[in-house]
Amino acid sequence: MRDDFPQHVRTNGDSTRSEAPSTPANQPWPAYHHTTGAPPPPPLHSAARERMRRRRVKGRAKGDEWAWVVIALALLAVVLIVSGSLFVFMRALQNQPEPIALARAAQLPTPVDMRTNVNNSSVNSGAQLLLDDGRSIVLEPWDGQSRFTLLLMGIDRRPDETGLQYRTDTMLLVSIAPLTATVGVLSIPRDLFVEVPGYGQLQRVNTPMVLGELQQPGYGPTLAMQTVQYNFGIRVHDYFVVDFDAFITLVDVIGGIDVSIDYTIDDPTYPDLYYGYDPLYMPPGDYHLNGYEALRFARTRHGSSDFERALRQQQVINAIRERILDLDMLPSLIVQAPSMYANLSDNLFTGLTLDQMIQLAWYLKDIPAENIQMGVVDQRYTFNYTTAEGAQVLVPDRALLGPLMVEIFGDNYSE
Repeated sequence: MRDDFPQHVRTNGDSTRSEAPSTPANQPWPAYHHTTGAPPPPPLHSAARERMRRRRVKGRAKGDEWAWVVIALALLAVVLIVSGSLFVFMRALQNQPEPIALARAAQLPTPVDMRTNVNNSSVNSGAQLLLDDGRSIVLEPWDGQSRFTLLLMGIDRRPDETGLQYRTDTMLLVSIAPLTATVGVLSIPRDLFVEVPGYGQLQRVNTPMVLGELQQPGYGPTLAMQTVQYNFGIRVHDYFVVDFDAFITLVDVIGGIDVSIDYTIDDPTYPDLYYGYDPLYMPPGDYHLNGYEALRFARTRHGSSDFERALRQQQVINAIRERILDLDMLPSLIVQAPSMYANLSDNLFTGLTLDQMIQLAWYLKDIPAENIQMGVVDQRYTFNYTTAEGAQVLVPDRALLGPLMVEIFGDNYSE
């Protein structure tokens, strides 16, 4: 396993380096300790304060403000796992004269050439494809031997907003274990009260992105990764950050998804994309949802907790996977990828290189559904707590989180 923890942040293909707060050794469940150096609060007339003011004006109940959800993150993971197309998005950023994908990823083991049929698809590993922008690519899988873990994050950002200085209201921790050919996916609730390395008091897990961006633009994802690594005892190697538009576009590209519910969803105050309301009502039945409808289905708080919402989001994950596999969409997704990325270049941020995307995508394509383990840090693993300021948060029960990590990621998750 790699001993180096990534200290870089790369967004949309640009790399910047920064001095990161020191990260404790990779312990399964470290005790909280107090540190110093918290950044100042946002300026009086900052964009963050303006967003807070708008939400107060709209008068939604406490805790019901606009929240990003797991599903947009999960969609990227699913596309990565079942289509292999996301790596082509990153290629569209690069204007390289040589279109052949080379195996030189710094953070992954050296891949081997596995020129075999991938999941009975009409596109084979090692095949050369002509993309819709006139370029060609050669597909190569990753054949790593050590665990690789990604932190997938969705930012609380509207269509007219830019940058990374927004809360990550939910997170997905995705870990690939090549020795067992398994993938673990853990949903982390935004109200989890945790230690942020380099800061003196416990904070919600959705705050490191903002704190990091206040330190230095582009540093938010690194601080978020360090926070999850420190509190969950699993080494985090890289990240994805997406917003609403990325989710909607990708669901529409695959032609929507099919879901079934045996209960009524009635959310008259469902928030739209511009601080207004877009009431949602869905009686029991079967539905075919486009991108925006799928987003509403995944995001609604309809009388349920974040835990129940996370389960509904995982229902959407499975629907996306089934849609892509059942209709054998892999060839068309790859060919369309450059034009797809043209619509997503402002909505997706990652520290992965092009080669890493290629290797991981083609390795994960062969992972069967039964080898993908999903879980949620729900009320079984947390305590309700009210802070001195009156905020409602969730304190992790560390005695129970350990067994949950083993269940989702395997016995050697902390190695």
